[in-house]
Amino acid sequence: MVEETTLHILNGQAMYDFFKRNNFLQGQKMIPFNEAMCSGETTEGLFTPEFIEKRAKVHHVTREKYTDTTLNPLKPLFSKSFTNIELWFDEDMFCQINILTILAWLDKNGHTKPINLNIVGDKFEPMGNYTLMAAGYYEHYVEVLINKTLPESIHLVPLRKGIELYLTYLHEDSNLMLYIKKNQNMTEKELVYSLLENFREYGLGDIQYLEIIRAQRS
Repeated sequence: MVEETTLHILNGQAMYDFFKRNNFLQGQKMIPFNEAMCSGETTEGLFTPEFIEKRAKVHHVTREKYTDTTLNPLKPLFSKSFTNIELWFDEDMFCQINILTILAWLDKNGHTKPINLNIVGDKFEPMGNYTLMAAGYYEHYVEVLINKTLPESIHLVPLRKGIELYLTYLHEDSNLMLYIKKNQNMTEKELVYSLLENFREYGLGDIQYLEIIRAQRS
């Protein structure tokens, strides 16, 4: 009989450090997903050499740095040294597109057990819980991140909302872009701070906002 082992996948290093510091999962195996899949382009093949090349360029780092920061922490996932998966992510757009990527990989790699998704708040406190299957999510990943279309069959409320935001947030008439245009008089630093305060549903960080501001202003 195979021993049941759970792998907890956390959205990013900050959550990982917080959980570790507070022994939140009481020594259970956990790994961070250090990515921002809502930013920049990706490839159909997940975590392939082409994917690494493209994502490293998005983050303005070398392939080696990307591998060290993003892929090496995921080795327990890639080695499939688990029977069960638990996900810990915020409900914002940033986190939801990361969830979609992880579910797509699990789908592509034949994970057939129920997955437990924990939605957490700003201070990483649990706020909601869902049980789902990975089947079909690779197709959704391609629809959303490659073809930029909204799948008809996503019923998970936070994920659907995150995808809707992702597909429109860089449009000229999105709330985010209109706000940036309206505040041309602000310095980059002031505007980044204001965006962090006023657009929490996007979950973007200062680096992503700075790139968006500079692209819009140029």
